[in-house]
Amino acid sequence: MPVRLRKLLGTVLIVVLVVLYALVATTVASYRLAQSPWWIHLLFFSISGVIWIIPAMFIIRWMEKPATK
Repeated sequence: MPVRLRKLLGTVLIVVLVVLYALVATTVASYRLAQSPWWIHLLFFSISGVIWIIPAMFIIRWMEKPATK
């Protein structure tokens, strides 16, 4: 796959990942943490705000591979 196409697909995948992840994290927080204290919300959003980096790392690593012939 050409590098330019891989980078385009990777960029689209990362944007979709971030949007879907934010929707899921907010939905989970709304339904599961509705009556929780503020520090539970802070802890949840701090952790979930960092976890999305793990799948994004794999996408970026895939994007940076050299072109195959």
